[in-house]
Amino acid sequence: MSTAILTGSPVAGSSVQDDLRSLGFDVRTAIDAAGVATELAAVPPRERVALVDPRFVGHGHALRLALTDPRFPAAAVPGALTAQPEARAALSRAVTAATRSGGDAGHTPSPAGAAATAAGQVATVGDAEKTAEETGEARTPSLVDDIATALDAEGVPPHRPELGVLIATVAADEERRAAALAETAAVDDEKVRLRTAVKARDGFFTTFCISPYSRYIARWCARRGLTPNQVTTASLLTALIAAGCAATGTRPGFVAAGVLLIASFVLDCTDGQLARYSLQYSTLGAWLDATFDRAKEYAYYAGLALGAANAPGGDDVWALALGAMVLQTCRHVVDFSFNEANHDATGNSSPTAALSDRLNSVGWTVWVRRMIVLPIGERWAMIAVLTALTTPRITFYVLLIGCALAACYTTAGRVLRSLTRKARRTDRAAQALADLADSGPLAELVAKAAARKPHSYLAPVVAALGAALLVAGAAALPYGSWAAVGGAALYAVLAGCAVAAPLKGPLDWLVPPLFRAAEYGTVLILAARSQVNGALPAAFGLVAAVAYHHYDTVYRIRGGTGAPPHGLVRAIGGHEGRILVVTAIAALLHGLSQGDPNQGFTIALTALAVVIALTVLIESIRFWVSSGAPAVHDETGEPA
Repeated sequence: MSTAILTGSPVAGSSVQDDLRSLGFDVRTAIDAAGVATELAAVPPRERVALVDPRFVGHGHALRLALTDPRFPAAAVPGALTAQPEARAALSRAVTAATRSGGDAGHTPSPAGAAATAAGQVATVGDAEKTAEETGEARTPSLVDDIATALDAEGVPPHRPELGVLIATVAADEERRAAALAETAAVDDEKVRLRTAVKARDGFFTTFCISPYSRYIARWCARRGLTPNQVTTASLLTALIAAGCAATGTRPGFVAAGVLLIASFVLDCTDGQLARYSLQYSTLGAWLDATFDRAKEYAYYAGLALGAANAPGGDDVWALALGAMVLQTCRHVVDFSFNEANHDATGNSSPTAALSDRLNSVGWTVWVRRMIVLPIGERWAMIAVLTALTTPRITFYVLLIGCALAACYTTAGRVLRSLTRKARRTDRAAQALADLADSGPLAELVAKAAARKPHSYLAPVVAALGAALLVAGAAALPYGSWAAVGGAALYAVLAGCAVAAPLKGPLDWLVPPLFRAAEYGTVLILAARSQVNGALPAAFGLVAAVAYHHYDTVYRIRGGTGAPPHGLVRAIGGHEGRILVVTAIAALLHGLSQGDPNQGFTIALTALAVVIALTVLIESIRFWVSSGAPAVHDETGEPA
């Protein structure tokens, strides 16, 4: 249980203690600053602790935002401060520093503390940013606010949540207390809480067709004690049932699959809204939410492919299903690589970006541009409707065309931004791109031998050349040709040359998606050309296992914990090692079978998929369940 310490005698009629208990805090009282230090020392060091001015007046949700969000080591609003275990030592020093300059809740604060208090006070309901100076009100000294300022000086700046119209202030006398209580009563914090549970930036379909009611489902879940992880799991199970319905190959099954896919997406929105509504963020939840989205979509693709085969007349669309997964995964890698390359770049300006910002000022263009990129809401709605009304083949055709157009739009825009952008990429960004490249032992050896200085465009050109030669060889050379194996070896050399220097060039973010397209595309082409029964489903499983590893890498980097262990990357061969193995297997088995199709290639792909899947899943589950990775949650919108 967390502990809250009131930094003075309780105020008659105040609801602060009840509000804190409702948030899960054990409330203690310290009469003076020395008592605060004593009570703080008595709290176990592995517990969250909060300091609250007993004169605090405001909304319960303002306290919730400040005191219960697990993502930040420390957080504060006027009159309330919290610190998690990792910030407890700094808090103790801050208490000591603040008490030396004051003495009790009514002391005269330091100038920095007074400014922080004044800046945080809410003057009116309609203007949360006005300070006490602007409204002519006297500042209210608060030991808690001085401690928050001292904590900042200790190198642990408290997160200050945006309150908007919510009230959080310290009332110095009864007149101000009455005014603050009236302002608090004028704003329904439950409506604010529901509104802010919805992601600030989302697609058109999600914003206008799902969120208006899914937020109420999230509240219903919160009041019944359900967790975001439980809702996430329910969404996965619903999608898997949808895939099973699609696999029946019957029209009722396709209709049920479409309905259930939409239901799964509603739950997918609900889990994030529940996390924001109740501030139940967790490392495990972030991992589940990110990986289950991919698992749901790709399992549904497999269900559609099975349904097409089971439908009257039968139809083999596994190549289309695998192509859709390859295209969608490559689109995501483009998003991730571009963002990692540029989010902390210095001098990061671009005329193209400025034009985009101007377009965003025109409301309707924002929604059109968000729909063009076919984000998850629009994509799943389209798949659901097409599944119910048409055939799996038509569904995949439309999906592939839509995603290809969206990929061209987004990638062209990002290339244009990169070419016109004046930016200096950081070492952190270069390392992130190197991790996303997923280079194995062969590419590493070449990179060491070919070590060079960075060049503006050499890395993406070499990577594009290697990818083109690899894919063209797989498509044009006779299936099972050892020349294709030589092409894979040449690809490994070129891949190593591409990463021989830090990836800091303007277009170096293209290197990881080029490697993904080369690896996944070659597996698809070889499986399709093998004419071996079951090769394409086996290739689907192999690409799914490798794609999971790549998504896992992305979310570890996003969480600030770095890429998976280097030993894991080496163990599964790196992208160049895996493709060399696959092409060699195709050539070897084709030669042994003397050109007659047999099940050897399918068995080999399946075995490789199982080995890679088990290897990466064991490490990934161990990491996300037991690691000290920070609790994160995606607030920016799911990539297109």
